[in-house]
Amino acid sequence: MREDLQVFDNVLQLVGNTPLIKLNRITQDLKGDYLAKVEAFNPGHSTKDRIALYIIEEAERKGILKQGDTIIETTSGNTGFSIAMVSVIKGYECILAVSSKSSKDKIDMLRSMGAKVYVCPANVTADDPRSYYQVARRMHDEIKGSVYINQYFNELNIEAHYRTTGPEIWKQTEGKITHLVACSGTGGTISGTARFLKEQNPNVRILGVDAYGSVLKKYHETKEFDSSEIYPYRIEGLGKNLIPTATDFESIDKFVKVSDEDSAHAARQLARTEGLFVGYTSGAAIQGVRQLAEDGEFNKDSKVVIIFPDHGSRYMSKVFSDDWMNEQGFFDSKNEKGVNRIEFIR
Repeated sequence: MREDLQVFDNVLQLVGNTPLIKLNRITQDLKGDYLAKVEAFNPGHSTKDRIALYIIEEAERKGILKQGDTIIETTSGNTGFSIAMVSVIKGYECILAVSSKSSKDKIDMLRSMGAKVYVCPANVTADDPRSYYQVARRMHDEIKGSVYINQYFNELNIEAHYRTTGPEIWKQTEGKITHLVACSGTGGTISGTARFLKEQNPNVRILGVDAYGSVLKKYHETKEFDSSEIYPYRIEGLGKNLIPTATDFESIDKFVKVSDEDSAHAARQLARTEGLFVGYTSGAAIQGVRQLAEDGEFNKDSKVVIIFPDHGSRYMSKVFSDDWMNEQGFFDSKNEKGVNRIEFIR
């Protein structure tokens, strides 16, 4: 950045240093203070900007990536957008294998960034040749001069957050953080942040949020992969049907599972109570906080940091659509349709 003019050379210089924002209304009945780390303030509107930039620049530094090469990745949408954004600036081709569970908004955004997108069925096993994992690997094998980011099994995914997210949170809370709550998908965000925070203070509690239909919580508790835990669910970027090596389970103290429906309503409530237009997984994070509070995890002295991974604009056709919510059966007597109705004056 040219400090004399306060002009940035490109959008990549805006990655990181996202704000902590105090939650007031949605947590008013809970003990302690709750601070949201709002990753939507990254230029690509998600926490995945951090790993995309870090991993690509490490590959450049090591001579793995060269001008004109192709970057390939498996993504639920956010990592793909971040990689596509970095690729545009740095001059790489970008191919993304995306789960069909990803919202149409996310897929359209990937295409708008110039990425070649393969949409793969979500409800197949990880070793199925149609899965987005296998499609990405096949593309990598077939395309000369390609680099497969492989975020689920890339230690640099953890390192990116160890070097950025963790230090930011420690500094922003002046070392007073007592709990970190973060959703776990690839596990890079929670693991890297946790490693740094635990080095500063081993007593910081690291609390992971998982989805019903995912294997992570049970694996954390038993060290056994139980395929009977797997079934389809709607939340994107949360939970897994495999065990990513980018998850450092030893750094996580506890997992809690949340449902699709509760998480969807929580995301909508964040917009209406805090003015924070954040995504489905952010709803899952605040729902996890509620359940952890019910379990007595927090007290009046707790200072809880919650990572909100992305922006609500990526879910306009899902959790912020009354039609989609109704189709999922998510409206009932407790959560009625039409909180903010539109009236047309004729």
